[in-house]
Amino acid sequence: MSAPTAREVVDFLGHTAVYPDESGAVECVETHMSWVFLTARHAYKLKKAVRWDGLDFSTPELRRRDCEAELRLNRRLARDVYLRVVPLTRDARGGLALDGVGEPVDWLVEMRRLPAARMLDQMIAKGLDEADVRPAAMLLARFFAQAPAVESSGAAYRSRLADGTRSDERALCRPAFELPAERVRRLAAAQLSFLAERAALFDRRVRDGRIVEGHGDLRPEHVCLADPPSIIDCLEFSRALRTLDPADELAFLALECERLGRPLVGRWFFEAYAEETKDAPPPELVAFHRRYRALRRAKIAIRHLDARDVTDAEKWRTRALVYLDLAGAGD
Repeated sequence: MSAPTAREVVDFLGHTAVYPDESGAVECVETHMSWVFLTARHAYKLKKAVRWDGLDFSTPELRRRDCEAELRLNRRLARDVYLRVVPLTRDARGGLALDGVGEPVDWLVEMRRLPAARMLDQMIAKGLDEADVRPAAMLLARFFAQAPAVESSGAAYRSRLADGTRSDERALCRPAFELPAERVRRLAAAQLSFLAERAALFDRRVRDGRIVEGHGDLRPEHVCLADPPSIIDCLEFSRALRTLDPADELAFLALECERLGRPLVGRWFFEAYAEETKDAPPPELVAFHRRYRALRRAKIAIRHLDARDVTDAEKWRTRALVYLDLAGAGD
């Protein structure tokens, strides 16, 4: 019996009858790497059968392993949200079922659905104060305080940051993207010069045990300010991308809060981190990581234009320019 097609699976999972304990319509949200099926109380994430640099979901077994990694890693900051890995099964007559009898043909992560209105990006849009943010900021700060150091060398750590900067520069300077290439080159050159001239600063962070296995994608839309707070959607597929300095992680979050119009929110997270860990990253280090993340986000935005079916090219070009403006702020 041939495997069900992606369209067959997505159509099946979009029916309310698949979820007998739920009521109402099922909402399907598609991302680059997955489909997420939202019921009244839960969310079910199905990985796409894709293979890119550093990511391989091309077989059901690989997707199962990644689902298990997602469950394990995200429970660090969202224990009550990530519930279990659920098989999608097919019986002898070819009928599909979620957690049914028969052969597993794919796997999903089952999560408790979070209130959209309490996600940090939505809270920024409607207004918030430090008391709203404090529980999530302390959750993150305690996580970093307890995270074991990842063994590395200063040279290896700096090399990874330099390689990332060069990769972003090459992508952003592609003529087809029509971005200000000279501006990108100046920003990248300044970053590489800082890495070389202030090598001791980065090496000290390594020696002090500040490089940890963190979240990797700490954006406001992944921070829930409910009671209790939770932080979801870490980069489960790449330990390398999760291995970083908390100063990098927090600078990224602060950058995104600034883009949304509330730079003060990022400061509140930094203050909670310093209070809990007694670590105060030097401002020039934070500025480096902020520029690094801005260039990286500009690249991620503009590479949407590589998609064959892109219909909103100007949106992504504008988004890339916003990040370049943020990268150059203060220069």
